[in-house]
Amino acid sequence: MATYSSLLTVRDYPALVVTSGLGVGAGVVGGLALATLVFAGTGSPLLAAVAMFGRAFGHLVGASLLLHRADRIPPRAGLATLALSQGAVLAVLALPGLPVVAVLFLVLGSGVLASLGAAVRWGLVAEVLPAQSYVLGRSLVQMTTGAVQVGGNAAAAGLLLLLEPATVLLLAAGLDGVAAAVLALGLSSRAPRASGRAPRGATWAGNRRLWALPGVPATYLALWVPNGLVVGAEALFVPYAGAAAGLLFTAGALGMLAGDAVMGRFVPASWRPRLVTPTRLLLAVPYLAFALAPAVPVAAVLVAVASAGFSAGLLLQERLLTLTPASDRGHALGLHSSGMLAGQGIAAVLAGALAEVLGVRWAMTAVAIASVAVTIALTPALRQPLTTTSRAGTA
Repeated sequence: MATYSSLLTVRDYPALVVTSGLGVGAGVVGGLALATLVFAGTGSPLLAAVAMFGRAFGHLVGASLLLHRADRIPPRAGLATLALSQGAVLAVLALPGLPVVAVLFLVLGSGVLASLGAAVRWGLVAEVLPAQSYVLGRSLVQMTTGAVQVGGNAAAAGLLLLLEPATVLLLAAGLDGVAAAVLALGLSSRAPRASGRAPRGATWAGNRRLWALPGVPATYLALWVPNGLVVGAEALFVPYAGAAAGLLFTAGALGMLAGDAVMGRFVPASWRPRLVTPTRLLLAVPYLAFALAPAVPVAAVLVAVASAGFSAGLLLQERLLTLTPASDRGHALGLHSSGMLAGQGIAAVLAGALAEVLGVRWAMTAVAIASVAVTIALTPALRQPLTTTSRAGTA
């Protein structure tokens, strides 16, 4: 069986792991600094939230217009250029006196760039790793970025106590600059996975082509909807726990790290198809207990257990790669990434609206029930036999 250390000897993979962490770190630190800057200037919690999370809606634009380019871009040059572009956006956002409209426009544009970058990056991860090692390799990336999210939030909070938000934004831009350098120096030159000029409307055509493949619609829905609904519950941690919300977020991050480590390293490949539904149920069922308004320490345990269920995403990504042609690998994974982030943003808004009507604990319970219902409804389709010829040619 492959190990994490053996994968780190695979050409190009270490640079992808390191730069995934750097990019997430830049996003976490820059997002918190930008939200602080916008709130200080406007006094609006809504605008601060949009400044911090608005990139998710940029992913919708990217998923509609740009994903067809993901498999036609030389990965090294494309990823390095996109990392530099993200850093440039953060540097511009640090300029004094920038109108709020311009800030929100730049945040949206950053999300558009991020959607294309995710498609190129995850397509390359699938290209450089052997097919049987994809789950292990992706789990290491997710564990790295999860750890960076935890540390990045703490670091950003500390930096904002010492420095102006604009200065912290420039530090975040520097992280993107370092990521660009690592990508330029650490990746080998590879040809694009697809050739030829894409026609107008190629992204929508590619999305429709993927959606028409047997088994793909159910796989995408299983990746996006149960996950997104549970993130909607997480979006209510602050009104639920107040100043102790950080404990819940930390518990969730640790549970997710543990789930990814176990799924990636210890679960045999032959077991994985049978674990998709149980792990998706694990993701939501503990949140049903929030109807009883558990104390924060108990809630933290529930959140940690539930977050281990995010590891189902590794299984479903592996299934998606099996169902899609190698030439569309970046497009397929980019559509997953953009759809997932957009779904999480929509679910957070939905959960917030429900909380206004039902109260926080009942809103969390309601989205958990919906997540369970969607998982159960999708189970028959996810048990259909897979077509395995599409992974041919994997490095």
